[in-house]
Amino acid sequence: MAIKFSIAVALAIVCTFVLVLVLAPLSALAHKHDLSGKTVVITGASSGFGKGVAIKLAAAGANVVLAARRADLLEALARECGAHALAVPTDVTSDTSVEALCKAAIEKFGRIDVWINNAGVGAVGRFTDIPPADHRAVVEINLVGTINGSYYALRHFRQVGSGTLVNISSISGKAATGFYSSYSAAKFGVRGLGRALRAELHADGVKDIHICTVMPMPASTPFWIHAANYTGHILKPYPVCPAAAVVDVIVEMVSEPKDEMSVGGTTKKAFAALKLAPSFTENKMAEIIRERQMESGALAVPTSGSLFKPMDSGTEISE
Repeated sequence: MAIKFSIAVALAIVCTFVLVLVLAPLSALAHKHDLSGKTVVITGASSGFGKGVAIKLAAAGANVVLAARRADLLEALARECGAHALAVPTDVTSDTSVEALCKAAIEKFGRIDVWINNAGVGAVGRFTDIPPADHRAVVEINLVGTINGSYYALRHFRQVGSGTLVNISSISGKAATGFYSSYSAAKFGVRGLGRALRAELHADGVKDIHICTVMPMPASTPFWIHAANYTGHILKPYPVCPAAAVVDVIVEMVSEPKDEMSVGGTTKKAFAALKLAPSFTENKMAEIIRERQMESGALAVPTSGSLFKPMDSGTEISE
């Protein structure tokens, strides 16, 4: 009888131990993915990736602070996201505007846990066909805007001791992309900024602040409606990644930060080819873009798109 009792006790101990081993990690994982009460700032939130991320994070219980130039669209999105959403009209090229965004988020929700620098716009065409002012605007929105957001986010993260910064680069930030010259240069800068900031935090021994860079391939967003276009033809991205796939990766970064993440099968293939034959890969990409974008399709007049003022069109996540 005593032997049976001892066996029963031993089995009970073993079962308890196994349950602890299995359930504890699951509990920790669930806690890691619990976004309730977390505050996330999202620039470029009026359409595209930003809008999709805002809706998903709000549904997961996060406080979302929505930033873009189109105030009416932000207010509508804030109503869609619910009571824990704040719309803050913002021009990311202005450091004072971004500082006001940061202050508004902290005043409303107490702190910022995640900052997503998503605002971006392109200019497509031969380098010498695109006016210098358009090239400057592309760099200011994509790179200077990301620097402004990163500056105020990191100052706050260092004060509170933790945080996650997510910067949206592009396949064009790792593979030089002909006919997207200033956009590619700016996105290279975004990726370089992330690498530099990670090195800086490492040198300072900071472990609880994460710097993430997302590099998508061309996606089905209003980017193509908003881009400055000097190709002579209506823009038609190729190949195309579903916007939802990029949104999912950005949301994943909020819960599971990673240094860099590419999105889309073509992106992974392009990066692999880039390692083996960088010049050949970049030249081939430019040839494909010239053939598909510069020499075919419906004609279009030159336009600066949304570089200098917001557009009424292009308001959805995917278009």
